[in-house]
Amino acid sequence: MKADRVEASWDKEKKNWLIRIEVGGEVIRRHYQATETADDQALRAAAEKTTADEGYEIDAANITLRR
Repeated sequence: MKADRVEASWDKEKKNWLIRIEVGGEVIRRHYQATETADDQALRAAAEKTTADEGYEIDAANITLRR
């Protein structure tokens, strides 16, 4: 099954990255341990892996990074 959208954003309170996977009306939230200055390639790879771990596929064009 394909995820509609995946977004990675910095969570200031927890001091790590929050990966949000949107599938229809459902939103799955997972945290990813990395520094705030992690590079885009690492964040995109983490978002793809997290999405796959949850049982979904994602097109790389549908991954958004919010710093």
